[in-house]
Parts: sequence; C-alpha cells; structure tokens
Amino acid sequence: MNNSGRVYMADRDSTLLQYLYEILAGQSRTSIKSYLTHGQVTVNGQSTTAYDFPIHKGDRISILGKGVMIKKRGGERETRVKIVFEDDRLIVADKRSGILTMSTGAEGEVTAYSLMTDYVRRMYGKNSRIFIVHRIDRETSGLIIFAKDEQTKQKLQENWNESVLERKYCAILEGRPQETEGTVHSWLKENPKSLKVSSSPVDDGGKESTTHYRIISSGKRFSLAEFELETGRKHQIRVHAALLGCPVTGDRRYGAAENPMGRIALHARSIVFRHPVTGKIMSFDTGLPNAFKAVMKEDSAISGRNE
Repeated sequence: MNNSGRVYMADRDSTLLQYLYEILAGQSRTSIKSYLTHGQVTVNGQSTTAYDFPIHKGDRISILGKGVMIKKRGGERETRVKIVFEDDRLIVADKRSGILTMSTGAEGEVTAYSLMTDYVRRMYGKNSRIFIVHRIDRETSGLIIFAKDEQTKQKLQENWNESVLERKYCAILEGRPQETEGTVHSWLKENPKSLKVSSSPVDDGGKESTTHYRIISSGKRFSLAEFELETGRKHQIRVHAALLGCPVTGDRRYGAAENPMGRIALHARSIVFRHPVTGKIMSFDTGLPNAFKAVMKEDSAISGRNE
C-alpha cells in the first residue's frame, strides 16, 4: 500500500522514524526509511531527513508524493516543482526551467499552479485551493510563493514592496561587463505582438525598472552574476543584462549567441520576506544550481588552458 500523499497528527511523543514505523505498519522498514532519505517527510511544514527528529503530540506529519518533492543521496532528482517550505498559509516552491507559473489557456497545459493544485487536493481534500502570489518567467527556474487562502495572497500582494526584503537571482552572462557591479535603470515596455520587452533610458510610458548586479566570477566566455531586483518587471533581468552588453546565455530573444545549458541561464535563487500572518522573517536560498557550476567550471578550465 502506498501511503504517500497522506497527513497524520501525532497522538504521542516519539522519534520520527519510530513513529513512521508504527503508522505505516505493513510497509518494509527500507521503504519507510526511503521517505526520509528522499526528503518526502515534513513535520509541521518543515522538511526533515533525520531519523531521530523529535515528534510531539499534536505535530502534523506529512508524507509527500514523489511528483512534488524528491531528494536523493548526492543531490536532487529532477522534478518540475519541488516544495522548499510549507505551513498552514504558504508554500514556497522551486520551479524548474521550462514550466509556466500559470496557464496561458492551452488545454491540458502543465504549470506550477496546476501541479501545486493537484498536490493540495491530494493532501488536504478535493476542495483545497492554491493561490499564485507572484510569477517568474517560463524560462527562469527558482523560488516562487503560493498562498493557501485568498486572504494571505492579498496581504502579500498588497504589501509586496514592504513584505519582500530581498530577491536575488543568479545568471550566467555572455562576456564580462565593464564594471563588476552597478545598477541598471530604465523604462520597460512590452510589444503585444512580438512579446519582446524594449528598454528606454527615459520615461516613454513604460514601467520604471531598477536592477542591481554584481559579478561573482568570470571565465573566458562567461560571467557568473548576481542580480537583486528593486522592481519586478517582465523580462527585467534579461533586458538589463543585454543593456550591459552581456545577455544571459541561452537567451536568444535578447541577443545571446550561445546556449551551453540548453536553457536560459537565469535562476531565482533566494527570497527573504515577512510572513503575512506571523510577521516572522522567512529566508530561503536554493544555492547555485549544479548546471551553473558546471558551465563556469568548464569555462574557467578553458581560460586556464589558454593562459
């Protein structure tokens, strides 16, 4: 019997593995341990892999479905959306590149929203809902926030600039900007036909946009950059990187010539925000994706061989 996608309320104090053995009686101990090894167990919304994690009466223990979050030894197995944090009000998830945040209207389209909707209905009942708080581009991977109720969504959206204390992206750029750090400021406007975003140094009716950047390292062909958003406009980092003369690699729409990762090399790495209900400061950082590390390692090796 597969008990993944189930929620249990602890009726006594115990350690996590021992409690799992008891509530999942009938399954092999190896399969039960694998739930922990693969990061499929949360206690009160917090993921844990520790066998001896203390459980107290009243704690909520969730065993997540494999399609939502799976971890394995030595890294993470590729999934379309992975839960990073969950409580009664919010879900913070890590979206893979190539997945829309929400549907464009195409029938049967798989999106982060549809995957998370399936998840909450499987976990909490068929009438459960999820609400999108903000979006990132289809081509961008990384952290996005969902609300479990409309009130939480509205609180976050209405106070977004005050609630979000920090949002950082990492990207691999083609070439190296003249300055290793700085700020790009312009007005962005989307062409409704081409869907390409243009930039103007003066107010032309577009949306005012400000991006701060810092170059972390550079090789022969590429630079690893960190971007911090002061505003959040469509394609903002991609357009501003192109303005620096160093488009995000893989981003042919804005002038990139190379595509070493088979995708646009842009990742929403971290976010810090104030919880809309508890007021607690929440901080999440996925770290630098392994694919980014591999590209920069290879580029650095090429640079070293040519010196």
